[in-house]
Amino acid sequence: MATTAQFRQALRVGPPGDSWHKPALSAVVTLGTLNLTLLVLGRLDLALYTSAGGLGALYGHGLPYRARARTLAGVLLGTVLSTAAALTAAALTRDAVLLVAVAAALAALHRLGCDAARVGPPGSLIITFTTASCAFVPQRPADLPPHLALTVLGAALAWLVCMAPALLRPYGPERIATARALEAAARLARTGSGASDATARTALVGAVDAARRSLALSSPARRRALGDAPERLLVHAEVALATPTTRAADPAAASAADPAAAERYADWARDLRRGRPLPLLDLTGAEAAELCARRPDPRPSPSRALRPGSALLPIALRVAVGCAAAGWLSLALGVGRPYWAVVTAASVFQANSTLSWQRALQRVLGNLLGLALFTAALPVAHSGPVALIVLGLLCQFGAEATIARSYWLATVFVTPMALMMTEFAGRQPAATLVADRWLDTCVGALTGLAACLLVTNRRTATRLSHALAGAETATRAARAAVAAVGSEAAATAAAARTGLAAALLELREAADTATGEWRRPALPHQRAADTEQHGHHLLAALLARRGAGAGAVQVPEARPGRKGRGAL
Repeated sequence: MATTAQFRQALRVGPPGDSWHKPALSAVVTLGTLNLTLLVLGRLDLALYTSAGGLGALYGHGLPYRARARTLAGVLLGTVLSTAAALTAAALTRDAVLLVAVAAALAALHRLGCDAARVGPPGSLIITFTTASCAFVPQRPADLPPHLALTVLGAALAWLVCMAPALLRPYGPERIATARALEAAARLARTGSGASDATARTALVGAVDAARRSLALSSPARRRALGDAPERLLVHAEVALATPTTRAADPAAASAADPAAAERYADWARDLRRGRPLPLLDLTGAEAAELCARRPDPRPSPSRALRPGSALLPIALRVAVGCAAAGWLSLALGVGRPYWAVVTAASVFQANSTLSWQRALQRVLGNLLGLALFTAALPVAHSGPVALIVLGLLCQFGAEATIARSYWLATVFVTPMALMMTEFAGRQPAATLVADRWLDTCVGALTGLAACLLVTNRRTATRLSHALAGAETATRAARAAVAAVGSEAAATAAAARTGLAAALLELREAADTATGEWRRPALPHQRAADTEQHGHHLLAALLARRGAGAGAVQVPEARPGRKGRGAL
């Protein structure tokens, strides 16, 4: 039973993202160029095919440019292949039941592929939206090559637009990732070192890990040109994690914030974001030696996420079952565009059941408000094709401007944008459009939630058990490294700290995912909470040792867990 607090959490509007303008502007430039070109040629009815590739401009903006080029190529290739499959199905059959099955199968493949490759926002939903739409547009076999060529053209333009900023700020993604780590360090320094700083502490560990991965994904030439100044900043950002150990002798100071350190981190972050020269900070001998010896972490293989027993497989099955059921139910109710129900169901499925019902609530509310916005904007949209294109681009910009703040708020803009795309092929009856969209939204949301109940994901509990075992192994290695002395102690401590940080991040993600699943076995909440707390103390001790360049330090004792559920 959902509580009032959970409803408030689902509808909460957060702060704006720090780089929302990048996908927003990229999509507007790409789609605007494509749609205006089609308008000049008098073929605006072909906008669906160019948009299928052009919406790839929303991907990859947080990645260094070498990695961005690869990721975009993979996403766009998958888009083109999925569009080819959808268009082929539309050319071979007019049976809506079969087309729904094709769209549902493609949606499941999109979700599985994007999750396994960790593609990032906007995930698989954009690809599912365009391919499901293409599956329900009648085709002739002779039309397939030119229509698919338009998709390839849109994809090529999207790739060029996303890569164009490399000419102006070639190190922008790396600098922004490092700035985020420094901002996380500033938040932790303002919070102080007490029991209440666990969230900020985990956020800093994750931000430093993401920044180091960003630097590792840069090309070797760019890494040489950028130098080790960002890595030195990350070393100093990690110092904030050592606070519990360094202040342990003074209990009064142990819960105090450090505003001077917070301001220093914030100043460095501002310099990074504004493109200013980076300071070359001093390091201790141990820190400098570790920096020289550091090697890029290996990239996680997507195939590992697809092995038998993976927690991603039940989610893909949920998508296939839920999308198919939503589309077929929509057909049974007489809706003319059942692919909207397929897309709504695909949007509902999140990492666990709790997040899924929150997304369903957000989708329904956002669509209701979006339909009102579409109705209000319809007279302007019908004033001419230029107005229709401009309104669609404004909605696209509004969706990207608000998606980081709240999904339901972004859906307010996504809904009229999707409806206006149907107008490119010709004016549609407004009442029918609005009624079909609302009915498909309700059908898709309810069917998606039913699929979450039907297809259980008990593998989230298995993942938590594995993550907990890995974290406990990492804490044992960290305890030994903290107490070690001798010539190999520094290298052992560095390896133990890297392993412990990765284990703590996996434990937190696994715990959050498993806790939100509706039907699951009992979880070791208290054991996980105690392991996480002890792991952060050990991480602080290892960082304090590195900063001091000393030998062995006092090993933090593991505290026995209290009886009861505990907090994760």
